[in-house]
Order: sequence, then C-alpha cells, then structure tokens
Amino acid sequence: MELFDTHFHYSAELPPQEYRDLVPAPEVRFLLAVGGDLEGSRNARKFAETIEDSWFAAGVHPHSAGTCPLDLAAFAEFTEHPKFAAVGELGLDFYYDNSERSKQFKILELFLEQALEWQRPAIIHLRDKDDVFTAYDEGWRILREFADSGGGGAVHCFGGSPKWAEKFLEIGFYLGVTGIVTFPRAHNIRETLSVIPVERLLLETDAPYLAPVPFRGKTNHPGYLLQIAEKVAAEKGIKVEMLAEITTANAFKMLNLERPQ
Repeated sequence: MELFDTHFHYSAELPPQEYRDLVPAPEVRFLLAVGGDLEGSRNARKFAETIEDSWFAAGVHPHSAGTCPLDLAAFAEFTEHPKFAAVGELGLDFYYDNSERSKQFKILELFLEQALEWQRPAIIHLRDKDDVFTAYDEGWRILREFADSGGGGAVHCFGGSPKWAEKFLEIGFYLGVTGIVTFPRAHNIRETLSVIPVERLLLETDAPYLAPVPFRGKTNHPGYLLQIAEKVAAEKGIKVEMLAEITTANAFKMLNLERPQ
C-alpha cells in the first residue's frame, strides 16, 4: 500500500531526512511539501530536493497576502525546478481575516494567472466563519474562471457543505480530506465526504496542524496519514488498500506527474 500526503508544511526546524523519519510509516511513500510564503516555499523546495518521492508547491497563503508584493517575480526562481509540482497554498480566509480581503483577492488572482503561465495546478485554501460561505462563493467564482481558462487543482482541507463540494467538482477540482474527518464532532465533514467520488478525493495531513485521532492535540506529521486513510475508507465502505491506490493515482493525475516505479 502506497499513500500520498498531498499537503503538509515543512518548517525546516529539523533536517529533511530527520523530519521524514520522525514518524515511521512505510505506507506513506509520496509527499507534497507546500509553501505559504516565499520562505516557506523555499523550505518546501529544500525538502523535495532532499527526499525521494517528494515534490513541492510554492505560493502565498491568504494569511500572508497582506505583506506579499504584487510583483511575484521572486517566485520565478521555482519555475524551472524539476520538483516544482503546484502553485500554492493560495486562497481566501475570511475566518481570521489576517489580511485585507482586497489583498487576498488580488494575490489569489495574480498567482492563478501565474499557474496558467507555469502550467501547474493550484492548491487552494478556503475558510469561512461558521455557517457562512462567502469565501466559498467568491472562491468558486474565481476558480470557475481559472478552470474555464484551462486551470485545475485541489481545494485542500475541504470544509464546505455537500452542495459546495458538488459545485467545485463540477469545475474539475479535486477535494482534499484531512484529519478533521476523524474528529468526533466533525459530522459535517463526514456528510460532505459521502458526496465526493473517491476518484476525485485526495488525502492530506496539513501537518503540523490537525493531527487525527488518536493523536489529536499533538503536532501533526505526514506519518499520520494512515489514520486518515483508514477513517476515510471506513466512511466510504471500501478497503483501505483500494482507497490508497485510487487516491494516490488521483494525486499524480492532479499534479500531472508520472508515478515512480
């Protein structure tokens, strides 16, 4: 069984191999290290350069959008790297509103233009306050235009309703599921999971955040992806080995990568 963690963050506090070995999990073979600003994107690149069967994404998280210059020239340093697989993490965060919304919109739109030019998928973050779906509404509008122009990617850590899941699926996006699916009170995530075809599903840890049960409260790590896979497989009523094969194939398809032998 080979799992693909399609979204984790590497802080470079430990050397890449030492970090990789923190939680031994032979089932978790493939990794996508995701940046949230320029420094984080460089850290993600460092991890991918060191660790076999790993790739990286470069972008600016909405929390950092307020301090990101509108000239994205600095990110051109990633474009020719053979392990540069996606643009992200990008998006809209109206839960914390750490950056002015106008700047969040602008940075998202600029990076999506670059994703089309660089021919890379986008890794998208959308978060609203409880029972409000403004970020999903605005994000869907922007991503629909992106998809109409030939773009694609994934909405990571999907927390929208079943209706919103169907809308993002309609425009060709994959949806990522994290350790939240294991939380006892996360009935909404499991309800939404029921409408996501397994062929459009991605597994992710979002480490160091959102550690799954039974590790909730601890620092998350890609090695905990197996617990997420087991819960998702149970919810879908399929064997975890089958889920692993399908979601790993989904990841390579979404990222436009060839699967190593």
